[in-house]
Amino acid sequence: MGVTTDQDEQAEAPSPGSDSRPFPRRHGRGRIAAAVSVFGELLITAGLVLGLFVVYSLWWTNVLADRKADRQGAKVRDHWASATPDSGPGALDTKDGIGFLHVPAMNNGDVLVEKGTETSVLNDAVAGYYTDPVKATLPMTGRTGNFALAAHRDGHGAKFHNIDKLKKGDPIVFETKDDWYVYKVFAILPQTSKYNVEVLTAVPEQAGVKKRGHYITLTTCTPVFTSEYRYIVWGELVRVDRVDSKRTPPKELS
Repeated sequence: MGVTTDQDEQAEAPSPGSDSRPFPRRHGRGRIAAAVSVFGELLITAGLVLGLFVVYSLWWTNVLADRKADRQGAKVRDHWASATPDSGPGALDTKDGIGFLHVPAMNNGDVLVEKGTETSVLNDAVAGYYTDPVKATLPMTGRTGNFALAAHRDGHGAKFHNIDKLKKGDPIVFETKDDWYVYKVFAILPQTSKYNVEVLTAVPEQAGVKKRGHYITLTTCTPVFTSEYRYIVWGELVRVDRVDSKRTPPKELS
């Protein structure tokens, strides 16, 4: 190990009047670095919180809503199974649900249909039929009109998430206690104002029809992850199949 001499100490000693603090500006730079570090940590935390919120909104709400819809759908089917032949059609009982929507192109399973399009209804992973501002015509009544439905596209079951997969000619099947109502898609409106109630009317002229008939209309939000506009799909009834004892689905669902 080397030895320090008096000359070395004199050479290393600061001259009188000089600032003996080495690199005096480091304190300012340190404060800036610390502030940047804290800000970065806050951004990371905010990102994690936002990510968790997205997971909750787009995945966990689906899980919870689907579970509830499955339980409710089971109640409807149990009600159908226990109904006696003279108890009436049962399909007009809107307490638990009126039937199930099947849309193969959307790959969304059987979707319970209930009364109303309020958020409190649709959040249960169901499709709701309109009662306001235009009242939907239920197919079980036999009357001409428009069976207009809505469902979420994202979150809370997202039952109409794949509505853009539907093409003209694709089947839409509505199952009730007694009948299968088979519709065929004939018109699509990829984007329209959410205030456009004309798409729900009994004779939806924007679909290109001019006379009364038996129509079905599916509506949901668009673009994906927003609610700025509405996506519309129209179908027309092509036939009604009677439900047999085994509830054999129509060929369109095979």
